[in-house]
Amino acid sequence: MKIALLQCNLMVGDVHGNVAHLEQAVLDAVEQGATLCVATELAVTGYPPRDLLLRPDFLGHAWHALEELAGRIADLPPLLVGVAEANHGAVGSPAFNSAALLCEGKVSAVFRKQLLPTYDVFDERRYFEPALADGPPNVFTQDGTTIGVTICEDIWNDKDFWSRHRYYDTDPVTRLHEAGAELIINLSSSPFTLGKQAVRESMLSSVAAKHGLPVLYCNQVGGNDDLVFAGKSMAFDAEGTLFARAKGFEEDILVVDVAAREARIEPDYNMEEMQAWNALVTGTRDYVRKCGFSRGLLGLSGGIDSALTCAIAVEALGRENVLGVLLPSPYSSKGSVDDAKALAANLGVKTVTIPIKGPMRAFDKVLDEVFFDMEPDVTEENIQSRIRGNLLMAMSNKYGAMLLTTGNKSELSVGYCTIYGDMAGGLAVIADVPKTMVYRICNWLNNWRGEIIPKAVMDKPPSAELRPDQTDQDTLPAYDLLDALLEMLVERNMSVEAIVAAGYDAQTTRRVARMVRTAEFKRKQAPPGIKITDRAFGTGWRMPIAGRFAF
Repeated sequence: MKIALLQCNLMVGDVHGNVAHLEQAVLDAVEQGATLCVATELAVTGYPPRDLLLRPDFLGHAWHALEELAGRIADLPPLLVGVAEANHGAVGSPAFNSAALLCEGKVSAVFRKQLLPTYDVFDERRYFEPALADGPPNVFTQDGTTIGVTICEDIWNDKDFWSRHRYYDTDPVTRLHEAGAELIINLSSSPFTLGKQAVRESMLSSVAAKHGLPVLYCNQVGGNDDLVFAGKSMAFDAEGTLFARAKGFEEDILVVDVAAREARIEPDYNMEEMQAWNALVTGTRDYVRKCGFSRGLLGLSGGIDSALTCAIAVEALGRENVLGVLLPSPYSSKGSVDDAKALAANLGVKTVTIPIKGPMRAFDKVLDEVFFDMEPDVTEENIQSRIRGNLLMAMSNKYGAMLLTTGNKSELSVGYCTIYGDMAGGLAVIADVPKTMVYRICNWLNNWRGEIIPKAVMDKPPSAELRPDQTDQDTLPAYDLLDALLEMLVERNMSVEAIVAAGYDAQTTRRVARMVRTAEFKRKQAPPGIKITDRAFGTGWRMPIAGRFAF
């Protein structure tokens, strides 16, 4: 038996487009000798469909498209594919997260997900009803082999692998083993985060070895909203040895001969900087294009954040589809302007320059009476940023190009950004990339491709240049220290007291924690960012805006 893992990049909500994509993938797999095809979790609807699942008409369209697909591949090998199945019962959530077996022109079996995650970006109990723990086991027979079916989280609950029983009181894989399964298949849409692939491989290997069963894992690829999926579908033998792995961050069909342990292993580069780069490029390309755009533009300040964002945009969209906009103020140094032009030349990006001295004077004149006898302060600095934001959004509207914002995670964490100014745009490309990692990725990029990011950009002190001789460290702790504190506060949920006990300065820690808390209103109005860390300011971050709790 040759099983094809169909690693597809699908569109959320485009059920008819998705089934056409899946049909072609099955045809391609058959040419490679496949006798059973496996697609990913919720492949028919695209993942994550979120509140589309609350619409009965959407669920109906998805199921109808599934039945059409079954008819179109009636003469081809069976397909096991993820779909949202309407819950027609009188109680419970509106749908089941299911896997449908399409065979001989019809839906011959349906298997429902049992474990529904409700952490980080997942909120599956909002939408799905779990399979009954004592219901029929999720098994079917193909070519004389009894196959057990699991869907994503169902395979992540082995109490012998995790230091504690992870989230649930039951282990679906154990139940399938007891039901006579000779092979476990897992349909997944498991988002990318840095370091997760190594944990995933270790966990799947452990599950296979514990039960003495081969495990095949089929994962989605591509970007949808703030989430990126790396693909890297895999196969493990009954001893837990990895013997097949699909490509990362691109579509692939991995055909596996389980009995002969024959397949291919695509290399997986574990360097964090490369993994982050690939995720950011994938997320940017798919978000821009799936939102109906083909071009992007961004402000080029001569700083390292806009430099990295521009490099990602060029890789994702092509240099001919990226426009760099220079918006110098009277406080912008000649060096910064020259650095922005040098970066654009290195990347082959067209630029335009719009000085903002005139608009700044116009705002000063308009506000002169209402600001009479008041000293200039951060208000005037923010006006500069908002002038730039308005001009960039005007160009976005006129050119039909998505505006890419350039702020990093460190700035967004503490509110070192201007709402309706540098936060304006359609996608915050590096909003989940800490400042220190921005430097790491740029260094890696220069080592890989030559000096893409000019040395002057790498070497100069970070500055928004909103007043004479300004640097970021006039307002913020050094980024090495800031990022260390933010990792503990944001990603590890440590209290100020625990951080201070670990040896960090109490006053600095409290100040940073206060900045994180008071910046919440800005983050709620920020464009979506691409998640690459375990804790991003996106769908998995649900802090109150109005409140008095101190971190």
